[in-house]
Amino acid sequence: MGEEYIVHSEEEICEIRKAANATAVVRERLRKMVQPGMSTYDIDEMAHQLIMQSGGISAFYGYKNFPGFICISINDEVVHGVASKNKIIAEGDLVSLDMGVDIGGYVGDTATSFVAGSAPIPKQTRFLLEKTHKALMKGVEAARAGNRVRHISEAVERVAKEANLGIVREYVGHGIGTHLHEPPEIPNFSSNCSGPVLRNGMVLAIEPMFNLGTHKVKTDKDNWTVRTSDGKLSAHFEHMVLVKDDKPEVLTWPRMM
Repeated sequence: MGEEYIVHSEEEICEIRKAANATAVVRERLRKMVQPGMSTYDIDEMAHQLIMQSGGISAFYGYKNFPGFICISINDEVVHGVASKNKIIAEGDLVSLDMGVDIGGYVGDTATSFVAGSAPIPKQTRFLLEKTHKALMKGVEAARAGNRVRHISEAVERVAKEANLGIVREYVGHGIGTHLHEPPEIPNFSSNCSGPVLRNGMVLAIEPMFNLGTHKVKTDKDNWTVRTSDGKLSAHFEHMVLVKDDKPEVLTWPRMM
């Protein structure tokens, strides 16, 4: 990971903010709609309708030939879960929704994890969700002008290490704005590369993926669905953040519901 990065203009940021907010609204509405007994195909179709209602199109559909409108990952699935009529959500499943909305060439990207249904959440599952979300917010706090990418990575990693959770290493955060993936990459772990200095106008997608067990993952035969190597649960949260001179602005808080 080198020093490459993109600083967006005020005009671009205005449009990126709209796409990010639309994505956040879709995320929150869809989360409330997910119920045990639904197939992931049903959820993907609902997401498609919500994305169209937002005035955008899916930023994921067809991206590198991805076949779904969003990614729906369950339990030990980490990311890139492909919708299927045969995959049914059960009471107590840990569901991760990752989605992107493109509005006029500007892109929003966000993810959340939660437990389906109303049954009591097991202690370990709650722990995983709470720590992964905490790591996201610690990463957001570090996304300040003058810091480097490594400060975000270290903030996220610190939470995982204290909680003894596995940090997925193959998939990382990234810049975003006029393309779904822009430089720089934002690992959820520290490395020898400090990354570029964060500057006012950079837009970043910070997305920790933590596992209850090993950090190691494997990919299913569909060449998309990534799951933990040991079959233990995984959680994934993601926000888009605008780097500013004072404090970072989270662009994926829903402002209009």
